[in-house]
Order: sequence, then C-alpha cells, then structure tokens
Amino acid sequence: MKVLIIRLSSIGDIVLTSPVIRCIKNQLPNAEIHFLTKENYSSLIAHNPHVYKVHELKDNDFKGLINDLNKEKYDIVIDLHKNLRTYRIKRALNAQWYTFNKLNFKKWLFVNFKIDLLPNVHIIDRYFEGLKSLQISNDNQGVEYHIPDQFHIDLDSYNLKKNQYYVISLGATYFTKQIPNNILMSLFKRLKNTTIVLIGAGKADIKKAETIIINSEHKKIINLCNKLSIDESAYVIKHAKTIITGDTGMMHIASSFDLNIVTLWGNTHPKFGMYAYASADRIQNHLVDIPCHPCSKLGSNECPRGHFNCMKTHDIPNIVKNLPE
Repeated sequence: MKVLIIRLSSIGDIVLTSPVIRCIKNQLPNAEIHFLTKENYSSLIAHNPHVYKVHELKDNDFKGLINDLNKEKYDIVIDLHKNLRTYRIKRALNAQWYTFNKLNFKKWLFVNFKIDLLPNVHIIDRYFEGLKSLQISNDNQGVEYHIPDQFHIDLDSYNLKKNQYYVISLGATYFTKQIPNNILMSLFKRLKNTTIVLIGAGKADIKKAETIIINSEHKKIINLCNKLSIDESAYVIKHAKTIITGDTGMMHIASSFDLNIVTLWGNTHPKFGMYAYASADRIQNHLVDIPCHPCSKLGSNECPRGHFNCMKTHDIPNIVKNLPE
C-alpha cells in the first residue's frame, strides 16, 4: 500500500506530522510512506526512518509535480496542510484521501470577536480524528525530530556543557511571534549566572542578537544566530536544560527532546492547537491577558494596534521565578 502525506510548510508544522507518519508505519506495516513538502523543507523529513521517499515542490511547478506523483499510483493521500494548493494535488491523484478539521470558522470568531468556541485539542489529535476511518490511532509517543545518524557537534568548542545552558530562540516567521528586545534584556538581567545560547537565522536575527549583547551586562551569552543548520540547532536544543521561545518551529523541535519548554506567546494563542506537544510537566505557556488578544491565527509583520503589549508586557520576574530547577 502506497501512502502520500502532504504538508508543504513550515518547520514546526512539518515536525508535528511525525506522530502520524510513525503511527501509519507501525499500524499499517505494509505501508510505503511518501511525503510531499516544499523543496526548502525536505531536510526535515529526509532522515525519518519511516518515510520511504520525499517529494519536493520546486518553484511552484504543480504541473510537473502532479505528473511525477501520478506515476507513483498512490492508494491513500493524507492532506495535513489542507488549502487550495493541496486540494489541487489531491484532485489530480486517483486515490482515497483523508484530511482534518482546521476549525477555521471558530478561529475566525476567536480572532475577530474573542468568542472562544475552540476545543482544547491539539492539532495532532485533530489529525488522528481525521484518520479514524483508516483505523489509525495516536500512540501518544509524542513528536520526533530525526537528527542524522552519527551527527555530532563539539559543544565544548562553544564552552557548553550538556544540560547546563538555556537556549533562547530569537527568530520567528512573523514579527508578532518574536520575543522583543525589552523582554530579552529583562531575561538576561535575571539569568545573569546562566549560560545562554542565542539561535536564529537571517540578517534580522543577527542584528537583534548583536544589539542586545552590546547593551547587556550578561557575560555568558553565546551568539549562534545564523551559524547553525536546522539539524545543528536541533542538536544544541536537544542538549539544553531549557528553551525560551515564542510560538516557533524551534518550540516544536524542542518538544521532541527531554528538556523544559518555556513559551512566551505573542499575538497567537495556544487554543489554536499549536502549542508544544509534550508532557505537561515540561511545558510553561505564558500569555498576557489583554482585550485584543489573539489578533491573528498565524502571526503578523506588525502589531495591528501598534503597542505589541501581548509580548512587551510579559511578567518576566514571575516567568523567571517559575523556571524549572
């Protein structure tokens, strides 16, 4: 039986498909699992031992992609992205297909009118709800991130000791998911005896890291922004004691490892079902209770009201006080 799983983007969303991949492989032993994603995200799946083949969407060439996929003659297509692009792909393939409830109307009510009708259900559990008729169930073994075999970073070269440092993730796709400088400076001040590793990618994260390091008196900050691949970032996260992050892909990667996850939520909300999928004793979700929150289900490039208080007014003394030992 050939099974195609579709999730085109992005880092965290692809990581969250890993329980579905694993459970299909274990519960349908004869399944040959293929995975479709965008070219720049294919490395996230490349080392998953349950995936036989990864297909890449390159340069939005849907015609060429569909031609290639049709040659595979899939029995089942599982759409974990569910938009017009993936509908186009499903429609072109002669296979039984399955998808899930995105709850978009309830999300719209929450964002626009603050009417919360959303169930307290993680998106992973909604994925499995969509696979009920296929008799695939959640094994409750959590998410997986597969670092390549024999992959290793010499942490000593960065003066890092396993389980003795914090990671702070600076980057996020949208500005309103990023931890702002005033919050970072407050964290540094209260974590002055803790080794902190900064991770992120791109020019904006580099500039942000340089600015806050220059203006901080903290002596144990190690800036690895734009110096690590995703696998290298995952390795550094895996061996950290704690990660402090916004609603980011790094949060989801962290949930596949045994460390504490402290999430500072900006304009999105965990009720959308995209919080870190790990045991409750490893997770702290911090939100600021203001009337305009949440103001987006995905994130924005600027605060619609201009104040960004959902991030800028986090209670850092309380957050630090409650950090895991």
